[in-house]
Amino acid sequence: MNGMLEKGKKAKHEEQVAYASKAEFCTNTKESKAAEIQEESQHMASDKTEIETAQVKLDTLSKELATLQKDMDTWKGDIGAATKVRAIEKADYDEKHKAQSEAIDSMDRAVTMLKKDTADKKQAPSLLQVSSFSALTESALIPASAKKAITAFLQRGTDDDLSLLDQTDEAAPEANAYENQSGGIIEMLEKMQDKFIAERTNLEKEEVTTKQAFAMFVQDLENQIGQAGDDTTEKTVIKTKTQQLKAQKTDDLKEETKAYNDDTKYLNDLTADCTTKQNDFVARQQLRTDELAAISKAVSIIGGKAVKGSGEKHLPTLIQTKTAKIASSLGQLRSESSLNLQMKGRMVTFLHARAAKFNSRVLEAVATHASADPMKKVKKMIKDMIVKLLKEANKEAGHKGFCDKELAVNKHTRDRKTNQVETMTAEVDQLTARIAKTTEEISDLQTAVAELDAAIAKETEQRAAEKAKNEDTVKDAKNAQEAVAQALTVLKEFYAKAATATAFLQAGAKEPYNGMGGESGGVVAMLEVIQEDFARLESETKAAEETSQDEFDKFMQESRMDKADKSATVTHKTQANSDSKTTLQTTQSDLEGTQSELTAALRTFDKLKPSCVDAGVSYEDRVKQREDEIESLKEALKILTGE
Repeated sequence: MNGMLEKGKKAKHEEQVAYASKAEFCTNTKESKAAEIQEESQHMASDKTEIETAQVKLDTLSKELATLQKDMDTWKGDIGAATKVRAIEKADYDEKHKAQSEAIDSMDRAVTMLKKDTADKKQAPSLLQVSSFSALTESALIPASAKKAITAFLQRGTDDDLSLLDQTDEAAPEANAYENQSGGIIEMLEKMQDKFIAERTNLEKEEVTTKQAFAMFVQDLENQIGQAGDDTTEKTVIKTKTQQLKAQKTDDLKEETKAYNDDTKYLNDLTADCTTKQNDFVARQQLRTDELAAISKAVSIIGGKAVKGSGEKHLPTLIQTKTAKIASSLGQLRSESSLNLQMKGRMVTFLHARAAKFNSRVLEAVATHASADPMKKVKKMIKDMIVKLLKEANKEAGHKGFCDKELAVNKHTRDRKTNQVETMTAEVDQLTARIAKTTEEISDLQTAVAELDAAIAKETEQRAAEKAKNEDTVKDAKNAQEAVAQALTVLKEFYAKAATATAFLQAGAKEPYNGMGGESGGVVAMLEVIQEDFARLESETKAAEETSQDEFDKFMQESRMDKADKSATVTHKTQANSDSKTTLQTTQSDLEGTQSELTAALRTFDKLKPSCVDAGVSYEDRVKQREDEIESLKEALKILTGE
């Protein structure tokens, strides 16, 4: 009974030892899994936030891109409409300009013909003259009053011609066929000609102004379209990156969610299994406690007077029998001792053989120790070794699960962070190159703007000098013409007086005295040529001044537009460069943070390698070797117990 009691206590203790290992595994694994689940939950929340942020950004970018496209379409339509209106205006200008030019030419021809006919002549107005006046009367630009005057003038000339045709040769004295009365017509035509020239000049200036306004309007719209195009390209790139980020975070969320669900299920299953084993252990411990209590109570009863006293009183003959049994037991012990030595030898031989087969230092140590120790200690050592190996197996199984999970999570983290580092490194390189290129373009544009400013200043200075020179030339030409006119007046008055005086002195002279003024190369003709030269100089200088001023105005307009365009481009590129630098700083900061996370993951992997990767022998080989060792120890124990 006492042996059974000791055996029950030992079994209870062994069960406590086995459960302690299992309880430790449950506690450690549950804590580890709970921490992993908490971390995965945080990652999932972070991924969801980033996905929602990316979606909001995508929606905003889509709206902005749609607005930009709509604006570009509107501006292109405005350019098309303005171009059509400009074509209509140009056609109207060409028509008016042609009509005015034809009217001016007709009046110029008419005035020229009338001036040639300023002296009385004996012939009727020519057909060419009549046709020139007819062209004036047919022009839509000539006022009705002017047409009426021209028609009356032509009619008067025709009537005079008819009256001349009715005269006979006997009529005396013969009168001039045409008395010049065209002074009023010439003055009217010259005034109308000056008016039309002024109107044509104004029309030409308006055309230049309208053309420049149209060019500026189109240029402004094209600049806006170009800016919108650049913004569209930039926002499209940002949208693409945001879509990639959203897709990456969506994949990460799926992986994190799967890992979270798997770990949660594993934790729930483990908790249920551990709870079941705990309940079973508590129940078995209670049963073993009750069993030991019952055995203890039975031993106490057997050792009491009711059993032990009665036996001593009524069973005295058992003493002799006991003595005889003791004598026989000594012989039996000797034989059993010999048998134990044989089993011990078999067991030692068996352990040495298995140690050599499995290359197990544990079995070799047990065999060496068993060859010297008594049998009881050997049995205890073998049992303890079996228990130890079982604990190691349970512990390594838990560690294997821990390693598998940690290595999987670490690999996922390392792969993800490596991809992020590579992506952000490429973005940093791209942004750096873009900033360098944009900086160079800005420098070139600023140089071009400076060159434009220098050219504008130089051209302005030259124009001012040229204008001053032309004004002086025109002024000198006018003064010269006035002086020549005064000289001509003096000479003409002189020759008029000389002619009168000659008429009185030389009665009957056919021609008056003209002196040097009457010759074809005389002083009057020479002065008139000089006067015409100065008049031509004044006219040509004014025309050259007007042409130079128009060219200068055109140059200034184009230069201002070019400068405005380049300045706007510099502003845009400067802002884009600033945005790129901000993005570069943010990306570099993110890269540093991600690189730190990758470095931490690599350090964690280095820590895991000694116990989870670089063990030298695979987990399956270690399990097989340990199972062989346990089986060998059990076989050795069977040999010792004679089974």
